Amino acid sequence: MKSFVVFCVLIISIKYSSAQNDTVKLQPFSYYVSYVGDAVNNLSGGIKKGSNYLGMFNLKISFETEKAKLWKGGQLFINGANTHGGTPSADLIGDFQGISNIEAGNLTYFHELWYKQTIEDISLTIGVQDLNTDFISSENAGLFTNGTFGTHSTISDNVPAPVFPLTAFGANFQYKISDNITGKVIAYDGFPDDFENNPNNLKWKFSRKDGVLTISEFTYSDTFNNNLSGTYKIGGYSHNHFSKEQDSLEISNNYGFYFVADQTIYKNSTGRQLSLFAQASISPKQINENCHYLGFGFNYYGLFAKRTADIFGIAVAYAGFAQKNPNNETILELTYKLQIDENIFVQPDFQYVINPSGTTEKLNNAFIAKLRFGLNF
Repeated sequence: MKSFVVFCVLIISIKYSSAQNDTVKLQPFSYYVSYVGDAVNNLSGGIKKGSNYLGMFNLKISFETEKAKLWKGGQLFINGANTHGGTPSADLIGDFQGISNIEAGNLTYFHELWYKQTIEDISLTIGVQDLNTDFISSENAGLFTNGTFGTHSTISDNVPAPVFPLTAFGANFQYKISDNITGKVIAYDGFPDDFENNPNNLKWKFSRKDGVLTISEFTYSDTFNNNLSGTYKIGGYSHNHFSKEQDSLEISNNYGFYFVADQTIYKNSTGRQLSLFAQASISPKQINENCHYLGFGFNYYGLFAKRTADIFGIAVAYAGFAQKNPNNETILELTYKLQIDENIFVQPDFQYVINPSGTTEKLNNAFIAKLRFGLNF
């Protein structure tokens, strides 16, 4: 309740200040306030039937050096977050891939805190960063609320990937090779402290024993037949750290590869559009339990006449395991995002989990009904 009251006060204050100053967007400081809530009901299967509510509040502040008349290409960015409410995957469903991409328990912390400097076709970002912002992500998969459609389960489960909720300190280098191709590489602290030892994500320790997590990616973007845009990504990751073996420290290495594609295949003058996405990743089964992942789906804009901002989507995600226990898990998700206006949306969502694999027990297939809503200013 306290989080909700604070959120309401912030919204009213910011809306009032915006109304009083029409030139706010011209100032070096800009802000973005958002709240997302999920009402989740497990109707059958899983651990047990039941309902949960969970929410996430974000306050993002950006400072641009050029608008402050200092120097070109500089940006300081802060993203403060508060998550609260239930944990349906852990308590009700027992799934492996994460039924809600905002499930984190009760936390208040800095999700991002970085400085970025851009010089022509080169940029360097240093600070606390979310891997999923610039790497691995699919624009079309972002519609779906299951966590695996963000960072693939083979990555988030097999290495300490700095994604929601626990991000990490890293250095991100990007080079725009041509109008269509961008090369990226980011290096993170190999083992950031968890929230128990780092409650606000401001306690950064760098140790040789932690090793390094490195991700490299090439992105190709183009427009086909004048108006059909597509983006294709291929990348790989490597993680090394020191692990204790008997009385000595030995280097442990892990790695994997991934592919992401977004492609619009139909678009007309009225705003109706059909876009597809595909995701795939693999990692060595000898050292990883979840060794391969596949995801695909489609988004359709304008299912109903005169509602071209609404999006209807169907997606499938498959997490494959090296051993028979746990069983391979498949997620089917159907969703519809109803855009009330530019600041408010409501999103009914249904998911069917085949072989929930987040526990050591054999669980029945689960059917989940969820209502998501979002506010942003």
